[in-house]
Amino acid sequence: MSCTTRRKIDHLRRQIPTFACVPGCHDCCGPVTASSEEMSRLPRKGDAEHEAALEQWNCVHLGPQGCEVYGERPLICRLFGTTPSLPCPRGRGPEAATDEQVERQVHELIASTRQVLV
Repeated sequence: MSCTTRRKIDHLRRQIPTFACVPGCHDCCGPVTASSEEMSRLPRKGDAEHEAALEQWNCVHLGPQGCEVYGERPLICRLFGTTPSLPCPRGRGPEAATDEQVERQVHELIASTRQVLV
């Protein structure tokens, strides 16, 4: 993955606001796709772990206490709950939504990079 893509991901991450989720909630956690660069930042999981997560329609990085890779979660996960197009199922969200231009840039990056299932 190019340094340009890595820098773009880091730049976009900083522009997506955070908010406090409902403790124990993982309603928005499910299988998603992420770029190869984002995947390289996550711990590798085996085929059996992936299959078990998919059977439950969960993300392979969802553990008993929630997201096990929260600090490195993919851009699409960061957008959940921060935009009108990806609202939190429990009505939570940041004080100010992600800027529309930032959301568009995230979707453009997703469309321009090879995506793999998380």
